[in-house]
Amino acid sequence: MGFLTVLKKMKQKEKEMRILMLGLDNAGKTTILKRFNGEPINTISPTLGFNIKTLEHRGYKLNMWDVGGQKSLRSYWRNYFECTDGLIWVVDSADKRRLEDCKKELFVLLQEERLSGATLLIFANKQDLPGACSKEELRDVRVIY
Repeated sequence: MGFLTVLKKMKQKEKEMRILMLGLDNAGKTTILKRFNGEPINTISPTLGFNIKTLEHRGYKLNMWDVGGQKSLRSYWRNYFECTDGLIWVVDSADKRRLEDCKKELFVLLQEERLSGATLLIFANKQDLPGACSKEELRDVRVIY
């Protein structure tokens, strides 16, 4: 393989990113992904595995991995950590009773060595619902830093 081929592949890789979307079940990961992609959201069902969507924006290719958040699936999350450039942690701001579980799962992820180089975005979803936690309330629970 020639040097120019290696450089071309490196440049191509810089413009392609792998984004992992995680959070507890019913946080809204699939809905967010479909909205990003301009797809209808009238029929969303629980993700029993994963969805992959490739979004292109300003010459960048984002390979978005939306992985199911049911308790029975969380042990499989580690199978998706390799080569992850960014992690979007989705919090259901309206589900106050599960904020501690949400915090616990996020802290477990933050200990993962294979995610150490990934950028973290915490997405406080469902802020528009009555009774949803504000960003200050989420910060007090330490779901958001």
